[in-house]
Amino acid sequence: MRATRDIRGRGDLDVLLRRFYTAAFADPLIGPFFTAIAGTGLEAHLPRITDFWERALFRTADYGRDAFAPHAALHSARPLTAAHFGRWVQLWRAAVDGLHTGPRAERAKAQGERIAVAMLRRLAGPGAGTAGAGGGFVPLAALELRSAA
Repeated sequence: MRATRDIRGRGDLDVLLRRFYTAAFADPLIGPFFTAIAGTGLEAHLPRITDFWERALFRTADYGRDAFAPHAALHSARPLTAAHFGRWVQLWRAAVDGLHTGPRAERAKAQGERIAVAMLRRLAGPGAGTAGAGGGFVPLAALELRSAA
């Protein structure tokens, strides 16, 4: 499927997030955080995360949850590293690029990276590496997965 139009609403987010989380749950690096550690099923996770992204991109959903708390709980069970967040960004960008093109799609990708960096720094401290060296955060310039998802 080729990216043909921008993200237009909740229906597009539902398709995008299903595509992204299907890849994320199956990913050998980050999938276990969803399946084995958190025990999250896609159908349980999807309505909450769709609300989050609908609020982030359209300001139309009411998302009153603490997005950091579940990540902190995961980090306590098994540390989340720059490599984990880097992989999340790779998969997120690939999912967005595979379906959408336009200003909201670009904003979704940029916001995903900002969220990943903020979460990493909050969990691992402000000195957490995001430069990509030594298994760290994968820089966006190095991404080759945009059309893979």
